[in-house]
Amino acid sequence: MDKVRIEEVQSNTKKQRVATHTHIKGLGLEPSGRALPFAAGFVGQAEAREGAGLVVDMIRQKKMAGRALLLAGPPGTGKTALALGISQELGTKVPFCPMVGSEVYSSEVKKTEVLMENFRRAIGLRIKENKEVYEGEVTELTPEETESVTGGYGKSISHVIIGLKTVKGTKQLKLDPTIYDALIKEKVVIGDVIYIEANSGAVKRVGRSDAYATEFDLEAEEYVPLPKGEVHKKKEIVQDVTLHDLDAANARPQGGQDILSLMGQMMKPRKTEITDKLRQEINKVVNRYIEEGVAELVPGVLFIDEVHMLDMECFSYLNRALESSLSPIVVLATNRGICNVRGTDMASPHGIPVDLLDRLAIIRTQTYGPAEMIQILAIRAQVEDLVVDEECLASLGEIGQRSSLRHAVQLLSPASIVAKMNGRDNICKADLDEVCSLYLDAKSSAKLLQEQQEKYII
Repeated sequence: MDKVRIEEVQSNTKKQRVATHTHIKGLGLEPSGRALPFAAGFVGQAEAREGAGLVVDMIRQKKMAGRALLLAGPPGTGKTALALGISQELGTKVPFCPMVGSEVYSSEVKKTEVLMENFRRAIGLRIKENKEVYEGEVTELTPEETESVTGGYGKSISHVIIGLKTVKGTKQLKLDPTIYDALIKEKVVIGDVIYIEANSGAVKRVGRSDAYATEFDLEAEEYVPLPKGEVHKKKEIVQDVTLHDLDAANARPQGGQDILSLMGQMMKPRKTEITDKLRQEINKVVNRYIEEGVAELVPGVLFIDEVHMLDMECFSYLNRALESSLSPIVVLATNRGICNVRGTDMASPHGIPVDLLDRLAIIRTQTYGPAEMIQILAIRAQVEDLVVDEECLASLGEIGQRSSLRHAVQLLSPASIVAKMNGRDNICKADLDEVCSLYLDAKSSAKLLQEQQEKYII
């Protein structure tokens, strides 16, 4: 009798793209707030992580709104990683809006408008509404046609009959033809789980009923269980939006049926500014919702990297915006020492005006030691699924000390390709030496330019 072959089926799910800070999963703190030496992808920077942990606690207790934090330190010391660690600790429900200082210089929109837009993106609003809904799995969907009221040969939908099923029972509903249009837009078919709002007639497709689930491991469809309770019920619907979402929704022209409106909808929309008047109206509505208990304000985090790229106009605007009642937590980062504020001859620490510096709590990041660099490189190798021997890691640590940690990290991927070309799965010292001979770091390149400056065009 032939031996039965049993083979393991390899998963065909795509690997996640590995980015610079993929390994950062949080701040790596104990429940007491003390920093662990090596946790959540972080190595070292204990004081900076503990300071950031206190900021996270203040944000959770809503005692940090309208304040700002500055992460200052040399290049490659983990300032962006700290900001991402704060974001991971806060979770997905708290808005986190990252931007770079140079983003404000746009040909279409004013600098202050770009800043305000990002401020509004970082402020969340959790709206809770008790709505009367019809919810269930669609068991029947029959549009009833009638002769067109305008005459001619065409027919129009007079109403639609829909059957909804839950665990407790079923119900047949007769719906307005406008709701049928919403059903078509949501691509609702028999077997889908939906809910229809009784007041507005809005239709939301939740997913496909799990009774129709197939044996495939990977599918585009999301399967959901059959809803509990009756078909007709009152349901609390929680919606998370940002203030910018509300601004954009109200600023967008609805468009009529005239030729100019139709042409405007077809053309690519140009980025335009949202007026202060509109924002003030939205703020009034938001404040009323908060007073009535319908909505809850969720101040998020606005992270501005390379903050020294901002000019005096932006800094004065930041001063004013931080005093607003609707203000997020602002985290700034810079690698500059004492330098001129952009667009002026005034020297200031970190290129930030002194009056704004007074408002900031400053967290300093330290340069990494050789042992810490080796640990970080080992984490990066693990994230990128690379096998690196001890001698090679020690050599990479020396390169990091001599040039920069970023340069050492960048050498990992080319070294792994060289190792595979040489018929090995693990990276050894010879592969690293070959890659080092091909690529220069910034310091070596600058030294070479000094030695051979007569060969270059000035």
